[in-house]
Amino acid sequence: MPPLFSDFKLNTFIQRALAEVGYIAPTPIQEKVFSAAMSGADICGIAQTGTGKTLAYLLPVLNQWRYNKDKQVQILIIAPTRELALQIKEEAQKVSRYLNCVCMAAYGGINLKQHAAEVSEGVDLLVGTPGRLLDLLYDGYIKPNKIKKLILDEVDELLNLGFRPQLDKILEMLPEKRQNLLFTATMTPDIELIINDYFNRPLTIEAAPSGTPLDNITQYRYQTPNYYTKINLIKHLLATDPSMQKVLLFAATKQKADECYELLTENENTNVGIIHSNKSQNYRIDTVKKFESGEIKYLIATDIIARGIDISQITHVINTDVPEEPEAYMHRIGRTGRATQKGTALLLTTPVEQNAVDAIEALMQQKIEVLPLPPEVPVSATLSDEEIPVVKMKTYLVSMPDISDSQGAFHEKKEKNKKVNIKISHTEKMKQKYGKPKTRGQKKR
Repeated sequence: MPPLFSDFKLNTFIQRALAEVGYIAPTPIQEKVFSAAMSGADICGIAQTGTGKTLAYLLPVLNQWRYNKDKQVQILIIAPTRELALQIKEEAQKVSRYLNCVCMAAYGGINLKQHAAEVSEGVDLLVGTPGRLLDLLYDGYIKPNKIKKLILDEVDELLNLGFRPQLDKILEMLPEKRQNLLFTATMTPDIELIINDYFNRPLTIEAAPSGTPLDNITQYRYQTPNYYTKINLIKHLLATDPSMQKVLLFAATKQKADECYELLTENENTNVGIIHSNKSQNYRIDTVKKFESGEIKYLIATDIIARGIDISQITHVINTDVPEEPEAYMHRIGRTGRATQKGTALLLTTPVEQNAVDAIEALMQQKIEVLPLPPEVPVSATLSDEEIPVVKMKTYLVSMPDISDSQGAFHEKKEKNKKVNIKISHTEKMKQKYGKPKTRGQKKR
């Protein structure tokens, strides 16, 4: 018989909260982490996106949390994006609804004074992005010596986004006597360096080997000649495949996301939404809510923004491009097939992206099945700006003569040409001839 949360040694308040939100049975990573984390050991958890890593660390740290009248931060969680920080805070509030534990999220894009005021009022569990947490630490709003639990979530993405310097500064400010929990979908040499530098003989807990995709996600690949053929394929699939009820489309950049949105909404298609970092926080939250409720069926997003989306029933993930980092692909497809649900991931490729495809397949240690391009899909002859070949002209370097001492086209005049014509008046001529001024006499009247 599979284990249940009721079998865990959780306090009655957390048990009650879990039952009310419908959490009955733990996932493998949640089951494996709980007892190990409750022992106080440092933890390195490896599991695919969508397997419940958030609850895996929240349950033990909240179960061990004790009320403190000082209301200083005791549990610090570092996340790569504001969306993920908000998601973790909401999950923590669900689990701790019957505890007197104050949970808060801090991230960029909000006035620092607002977050500083919230922390000053008293916070027990604080989740945030590295930059904003560092601001709060530097300004003294967070007392580092009070922190007992540190959780690093989605560490591979933290490093991909260049947060290693901020992580080092935060970790160096924290007390040595603390429990560290680290969670990632993939293990890299950079993550191993962090573990070696800051963790105390951590226990490594794997729900699956690093880079292993979920078994309940079916993967397919379409080979296309160019980007606009990809768009034609997406339009065809969305229009003809009735199983595509809730589709998340990934674009590499904000510009590509905007272009994809414009092309998919040419016929006033109101089923498409878009989110990226140029959109306001309220707009993004509202768009995600519409996607979750089914008001819109298709959502275009960039990697950074989509990292914090935890929406059930996403039927398909469409990769409009091949990410440069194979780990990013793992995170993308993990948006579907959450928990025990089934999901489908589609990868649209062009010939120039083949090396990136090879890297993904090497990480997963499996090939992605290639489907034929449907004959109804028009093959575009138009290339995007990025696909237009750049013509490189050869530059021939010619040695030029040294003209630093040259006078150019000018030269010294010959002596005979140096004569200067000077006009002498009649009065001067007479003065030179007679030694005194001479006049022509008085004019006759």
